[in-house]
Amino acid sequence: MPVLAAFAVPHPPLIVPAVGHGREREIDATIEAYREVGRRIVELDPDTIVVSSPHTAYYLDYLHIAPGREATGSFASFGAPGEGSTVRYDTELASELAQSAEAEGIPAGTSGQREPNLDWGVLVPLHFVLRAHDELEPQGNNGRHALPQLPHRIVRLGIAGLSPDVNYRFGTLVRKVSEQLGRRIVYVASGDLSHKLSESGPYGYAPEGPEFDELACRAFRTGNFLELLRADPGLCERAAECGLRSFQIMAGALDRTPVKPELLSYEGPFGVGYGVAAFTPTGPAGSDNSRAFGEQYVAWHKADQERRRSAESPWVRLARFSLERYVRDRKQTDPTGDLPSDLAATLPTELFSTRAGAFVSLKINGQLRGCIGTIAPVRASLAAEICANAVSAGCHDPRFPAVSADELDELVYDVDVLSQPERVQGPENLDAKRYGVIVSTADGRRGLLLPDLDGIDTVEEQLGIAARKGGIDLEEDEVTLERFTVTRHL
Repeated sequence: MPVLAAFAVPHPPLIVPAVGHGREREIDATIEAYREVGRRIVELDPDTIVVSSPHTAYYLDYLHIAPGREATGSFASFGAPGEGSTVRYDTELASELAQSAEAEGIPAGTSGQREPNLDWGVLVPLHFVLRAHDELEPQGNNGRHALPQLPHRIVRLGIAGLSPDVNYRFGTLVRKVSEQLGRRIVYVASGDLSHKLSESGPYGYAPEGPEFDELACRAFRTGNFLELLRADPGLCERAAECGLRSFQIMAGALDRTPVKPELLSYEGPFGVGYGVAAFTPTGPAGSDNSRAFGEQYVAWHKADQERRRSAESPWVRLARFSLERYVRDRKQTDPTGDLPSDLAATLPTELFSTRAGAFVSLKINGQLRGCIGTIAPVRASLAAEICANAVSAGCHDPRFPAVSADELDELVYDVDVLSQPERVQGPENLDAKRYGVIVSTADGRRGLLLPDLDGIDTVEEQLGIAARKGGIDLEEDEVTLERFTVTRHL
């Protein structure tokens, strides 16, 4: 059996006594559960520990596998340079995993390393494994390293803004390659839950925070990983979760494997959710087709796409048609003459009789894929504004490469129609949920941000982002603030 066990664990640095200085006692249940995880890993004595961490290199479209033969890391940035560990990488497993991913068309590999040192998403779980080794097999430091060396080899994985399906498939490769190489592995999915559980916490409160944690804990308790794959991206964004993609990869490593699921602990005293869970195989890998969650997700996602598209507003259907026509045929759309009759028949007359500024926003897998718009109308009709801005959002947003034909079916659209901006005296006249904001200066610099965006909850955050977009310091003289409302079409 290649996967001996899998664990979902949080990574608060303060759980390490040298960092917490006593505050770690406020999460005693998490500590005790973590100690149990450490003991189990030591008792299983795996050849390799595979760890996925949100704080290893993160890319939107690429899963990073840490290269090299060994690495070290400490909690120096948290005031404890003497705490940390040194590890040896399983270079063969990492290399074979990268080659298998390439062969399967999964964007993953050992390129793109930004920071060779171990991040705290890896260091925290290794702290408890090392502690368990000291308790069960006292050996002391071997003297080669200033920081203790883990007896097991590891493979360190990052996460990416890829689809749940791709994350899951990558996890299945972890198991497949481990089996081919004869490795007995333990998978550790490092990741906190929501960061928005309490107004007194460092990230504030959002009602989606407890909702996400309930979803994750239910999946941990029951072993129903389909819930982790189907989690609504908007909810996850508003909850400011950390570990979902790490957990999805872990789920793939247990594809079709019967498991005993255990939620060992859950706490959230600092406004951040900490869940510790264990999954122990109870039968051969691949023997339980009822747990083919990857296939179940693909079927669900196809039906969900069809449902979403059937429910799209006329504004969104117009934007989608314009972008898809441009990407596939390289043709701009004139809404007065280029629309198919079935689409034209559904469009309200106001799209052609009014003029207004409009923004078209695109997302894939809950991640922004493009957003371009006009503050004031520059075309003959709102319909023409939407058609042109849809193409610009998909193909001319300088932050992203142009949308490919393969991505079109996955795009989720928002179309925001703007009111006439009005000048306001100060931040007290703004509301990040109700109003968009324009920050401008006398020399023509200007930054705009739409209202009610996921993850932006305060006027201060909204103003700061809008100002940065315009290259503006809010402390400058004669900074002008304007607000506007939007009618959002989904």
